Amino acid sequence: MTRSTRERIVDEALRLFAERGYAATSVAEIEAASGLSPGAGGLYRHFKSKYEVLAAAINQHAARTRSQVAESLAELSAMESSADLEERLAHMCRAGLAKVREESELTRVFFRDLSQFPELVAVVRQGLLQPMFDAIVTWFRAQPEYQDVELDWAGIAAVLGGSVVHYRLFQETVGELPGHAEKDQFVTAWVRLAVGLLPAPAPVR
Repeated sequence: MTRSTRERIVDEALRLFAERGYAATSVAEIEAASGLSPGAGGLYRHFKSKYEVLAAAINQHAARTRSQVAESLAELSAMESSADLEERLAHMCRAGLAKVREESELTRVFFRDLSQFPELVAVVRQGLLQPMFDAIVTWFRAQPEYQDVELDWAGIAAVLGGSVVHYRLFQETVGELPGHAEKDQFVTAWVRLAVGLLPAPAPVR
């Protein structure tokens, strides 16, 4: 699908911010990468400033995350009658890993540059990170095995969701797999951890 000029600017700016840093990326470089004449002011026909481009990228990713979380929950819900608990857990873990990997450019920008923009940190926290933890809580409470079980779901979500985020962040920052564990190994261990944090599932009526 053909991207609009505005979409190209946002996408290319985020890529450059991830590669070089926000401060080290000029408007002219964003224009050139977006197919505009560098230094001619084409970016300003769509955005007031470089900061506004960054904010648009962050908000765009947050909006997309909300949509993806809803889609993933619907997909997982459809699996309930055809897959056992461990298979459903593995699917959820893989979906989380894929989402964190998808946000690799944003992750690099977050750690390098966003501390100077606390309002954008809040968008990342509320629009990208917290929805993942909330989705884990929602998913567990919806499972037939755990619908009537009262547990610290928020704490469990923090452990399980945090490990998924850490697995990908370690790769992004260190350049190696944590503990040299391949993805399939991680997913298998994650499922075992999840099952260990939970009581024996009640029989499904």
